[in-house]
Amino acid sequence: MALRGNLRDFTITQLLNLINLANKTGTLVVEGPSETAEVAFRNGKLAYAQMAHEDGSLAFVLFKAKKLSSGQFKSIQQRAAHISDKELGLLLINAGYLSQEDILTNLQQHFADIIQRLFTWVEGFFHFDNDALPPDDRISVRLDLENLIIEGSRQMREWEQLQDEIPSLDMALKFMDRPGTNLRNVNLSVEEWRVVSYINPRNTIRQIANATKMNDMEIRRIVYGLLQAGLVVTTRLEGAVVPASTMRVFPSEDKEEQKSLVNRLINRIRSL
Repeated sequence: MALRGNLRDFTITQLLNLINLANKTGTLVVEGPSETAEVAFRNGKLAYAQMAHEDGSLAFVLFKAKKLSSGQFKSIQQRAAHISDKELGLLLINAGYLSQEDILTNLQQHFADIIQRLFTWVEGFFHFDNDALPPDDRISVRLDLENLIIEGSRQMREWEQLQDEIPSLDMALKFMDRPGTNLRNVNLSVEEWRVVSYINPRNTIRQIANATKMNDMEIRRIVYGLLQAGLVVTTRLEGAVVPASTMRVFPSEDKEEQKSLVNRLINRIRSL
């Protein structure tokens, strides 16, 4: 399959459909405006996926899935950084810490998450390298593409709606004039609290996304929810942009900290 082109002409959904129907083996390389992804397939099934500038190691995947604590992850980095993912997987299985199913399930979810992110890419170039397989030291999986394609189609419709509602991430947000009651009664997720803690007419939505390490889809979902709840409105950027590194990340899921944050936010809004 000599496949090469532009995402404007050939979507990720179409590419996956073609690979699935043709039962192809090889690696799809997708170059976006700021990221590059490599996705490997065996006989039309997903085997491996990696974002070029992200840590895709087994240790990090398990840490992100909360299968390893922060201390365990750091210990592996310090003491076992030289061993391959396959060797680490065997060590964890032999030690009785995780089962083979645990490892494969978390890797499948990690690879599927990367595919889901690709569905939002509308700019970039791609090429398919026939018979190119995943790196020998990495663990591959065998995941059917049908459900990923169906989910991707749904995600594309959601993405189009979110782009219509929030056409630019360079807008700022501010709280409604009298949101006190709403803020006290609303139930927000930890991710939503983190976004709420950054809302200020001097911070763009894009800047908040960078500070909270959210992709375009994730930040648009949360902002859309806050807009629909009547908690915030979009506004023009005021003054100088505050560097993301100086912005405070909401620290934890602790209810007292959340309550304290709500009170500070309400007091700040009332003082405007």
